[in-house]
Amino acid sequence: MAMAVTAGRASRGMTREEKKVIFASSLGTVFEWYDFYLYGALAAAIGSTFFNSYPEATRNIFTLLVFAAGFLVRPFGALVFGRIGDLVGRKYTFLVTIMIMGLSTFLVGLLPGSASWGIAAPIILIALRMLQGLALGGEYGGAATYVAEHAPDDRRGFYTSWIQTTATLGLFLSLVVILIVQNSLSKEDFDTWGWRVPFLLSAILLGISVWIRLSLAESPTFQRMKDEGKGSKAPLTEAFGQWKNAKIAILALFGLTAGQAVVWYNGQFYALFFLQNVLKVDGQSVNIMIAIALALGTIFFVVFGWLSDKIGRKPIIMAGLALAIVTTFPLFKALTWAANPALATAQQNTRATITAAPGDCKFQFNPTGTRKPLTSCDIATDFLAKSSVPYDIVTTAAPGTAASVKIGTATVASYDAVAAADKATSSGAAFKKAINIALRDGGYPLKRAAAKVADQKLDAFVAANPELKLDAAAIRAGDKTTVAADRAIKDKLLTADEAAAVPEITVYNVPAAGAFAMFADPEQVSWAKVIGVLFILVLYVTMVYGPIAAILVEMFPTRIRYTGMSLPYHIGNGWFGGLLPATVFALSAYSGDIYYGLWYPVVIAAMSLVIGTIFVRDTLGTDLHAKT
Repeated sequence: MAMAVTAGRASRGMTREEKKVIFASSLGTVFEWYDFYLYGALAAAIGSTFFNSYPEATRNIFTLLVFAAGFLVRPFGALVFGRIGDLVGRKYTFLVTIMIMGLSTFLVGLLPGSASWGIAAPIILIALRMLQGLALGGEYGGAATYVAEHAPDDRRGFYTSWIQTTATLGLFLSLVVILIVQNSLSKEDFDTWGWRVPFLLSAILLGISVWIRLSLAESPTFQRMKDEGKGSKAPLTEAFGQWKNAKIAILALFGLTAGQAVVWYNGQFYALFFLQNVLKVDGQSVNIMIAIALALGTIFFVVFGWLSDKIGRKPIIMAGLALAIVTTFPLFKALTWAANPALATAQQNTRATITAAPGDCKFQFNPTGTRKPLTSCDIATDFLAKSSVPYDIVTTAAPGTAASVKIGTATVASYDAVAAADKATSSGAAFKKAINIALRDGGYPLKRAAAKVADQKLDAFVAANPELKLDAAAIRAGDKTTVAADRAIKDKLLTADEAAAVPEITVYNVPAAGAFAMFADPEQVSWAKVIGVLFILVLYVTMVYGPIAAILVEMFPTRIRYTGMSLPYHIGNGWFGGLLPATVFALSAYSGDIYYGLWYPVVIAAMSLVIGTIFVRDTLGTDLHAKT
């Protein structure tokens, strides 16, 4: 893959016009990433609004998959807008993309939830998410190409590195806005409607970004090529239908962007999800810790971009991949010990053992979250995996017998959902309760919420929970509230038949008698250690991402540059990277090991390290003006 390498234009300082180009391109791209990341940062609130009819674990996976849907369509946006950018021009194309992104984000803030619009709400949400992905597919290539074509040859890494900061700055901005809104509202108000505010504020940012971009001129390199009549008449065919260009795109994908993407999304997005949903650190604390790590690490995008002008793009990217491969598992384990040491200790000291009949345990890879376990072994492994409990399976039980779970000295019998028939719900509740009690006794950080119990069900509730040693008479003599019967039915405190014709229901609040939940004790969370680990992950991101725009634009000729660089970038980041959170979560849930899914980014990064080291040539010194 020969590269045209020249001395390029002489080194000089950055002109006022070049500063304006970088600022305007970067600001608009920061805004687009702000829009895109809002969904990821507010996944929990969005999941409860649009997927509230599903259990929490299933809701999490659905929410992540909708997040991933925006990534899946990004390559198609790269094709559509890349072609327009190579035919019409860079400036006008990314004006269109920013309008689509901004309006789609604003509409998410207005969209009613599934409680009001039913199935239409999540369908429209997915459509808006896909429009965001299409727009972002055209945005990045345009901004990176536009800045690169304004830059001196020997400072292109430094100039384009400012574009590389935009994704992290967009995430940082989204977290800051979310934190401000969270601190201005009660938790209930934020979860109910406050999460919409950051989406609605995007209208202001959209107006500012469009106004600034309208003042820009076309890229001088593209304009010169167009004036000379050297532009491509069919960018897609030329970029991917001719082997000399198609092989460059293939090497860019598998040797650079796929590995860069998994390092990036593992370090910035999945780390956030891991802390909040796996380690159970409260969302506000996670946002603050991520924001601090990003604030500390963002400057290194520019540092490594500048360094790539001195020693080359490829050495820095390959070094970042190698470091991520070697340290991903140790870093996430360190994150567990720093964020939830009680969980880490319990995992180390208490493993579950499942004894099942041969053939009772099935393969449970379940990326969509819709498959429900049916056999007694699958029910046991599914619940333990979602509770972050490591387990071993022993297939020595007699055929036809239900699996059992041993935790410490306690042994709990599972159940077969098909055989249980109409008793499956009550059998499931009893099984989960017994497992949770055994886990709590085994040192796992579980707490029970307060239980709201209707007076009609109080005696049965006391009898069903002997371990709590409750006194029905004492509860009835204590604090109580009265609610309308229809509200009690809506809150599932009673069925309509149980409420009968009674207009009001007496409800008791029984402390520490409700559902179990894993949690991270705020007093035991080591902020300094968590932020330190997150900073290292962000540093790897800056190494692989800081020089990536420079090397991609230098790999393709001007006539197809927008199209050529956009597709491998967005397949890498949209598919390999965008699917990472859902894939890692699903693999970890399948295996019963919260770290198992990390093999996905490690293997993909290793693939890019090998292919990139052997087949990708460095592009330092390429003269874009000669490479038309």
